[in-house]
Amino acid sequence: MEVIHKIGRRKTAVARVYLTPGNGKVTINKRDLENYFPTATLQYKVHQPFALTGTEGTYDVKVNVYGGGITGQAEAVRLGISRALCDIDVENRLTLKPEGLLTRDPRMVERKKFGQKKARKKFQFSKR
Repeated sequence: MEVIHKIGRRKTAVARVYLTPGNGKVTINKRDLENYFPTATLQYKVHQPFALTGTEGTYDVKVNVYGGGITGQAEAVRLGISRALCDIDVENRLTLKPEGLLTRDPRMVERKKFGQKKARKKFQFSKR
């Protein structure tokens, strides 16, 4: 099996994921997973597709991720890994799809409108 390349996105974060057979090492932007995502919640999000499919420690993951914040980046990496696992084995799709890991979350930040303070917030109204 050669290198599998998939892309995951979330908000403005884009993650390019490269999956190779190995011993479960995850490298993000040439840094270790624990170094790049310090909180346990974000590390769990990255490992979630492997835990659900029972393939922990089977593949090495190399990720280039840019844009957005750390939560958006972690979820973009998760989507990329999920897509790559589906490419490897079609049976993985049956476990990942009900958990919502193959769905690209379409929610984006609403743009600021002119004549307003933010997207929905208005300037203070003065009657007199």
